[in-house]
Amino acid sequence: MAKPKAPATPSPKRHRAILLIALALLVITGSMMLTSRPDVGVIIVTFPSGKEMVTEVADTPEKMLFALAFRDDLPDNTGVLYIFDKSGPHQLRTKGFRILVDMIWLDESRYVVHLVKYAEPCSQDPCPYFGPPPENARYVIQTAAGFIDQEALRPGMELTFTLKL
Repeated sequence: MAKPKAPATPSPKRHRAILLIALALLVITGSMMLTSRPDVGVIIVTFPSGKEMVTEVADTPEKMLFALAFRDDLPDNTGVLYIFDKSGPHQLRTKGFRILVDMIWLDESRYVVHLVKYAEPCSQDPCPYFGPPPENARYVIQTAAGFIDQEALRPGMELTFTLKL
């Protein structure tokens, strides 16, 4: 009778290769989890009057470049919230916009530092820049023209942000 064969044991080189591949996958997965930003999507901005605005988040260069460009309208109480990496004298243009917009600059603590009403769309370069604010800003909200007057916004007012999950 033939003796049953013992299961083959992997060679030390093969065992090391498998271990290195597993370790590499672990490092890559960990790196992706630590460096990738979650896509925020929508933030609800609450104004001093209690009015809430649903804002799309523009926090990447692509989203900031095309935020409201090529749109024919903007529903009431909606807008785009630009989130910059750090506070500074940020400027915006309305290149490619088809609608008038109001712009609201906010500092790191979400206090209004600058307002622009009825910024006109620009179809071709050179397009004017709006801003910079008199104080550094971290956020800018663009919304339908007339919103600033409707809410009687002025510098110094505090807004609150709520992440919509």
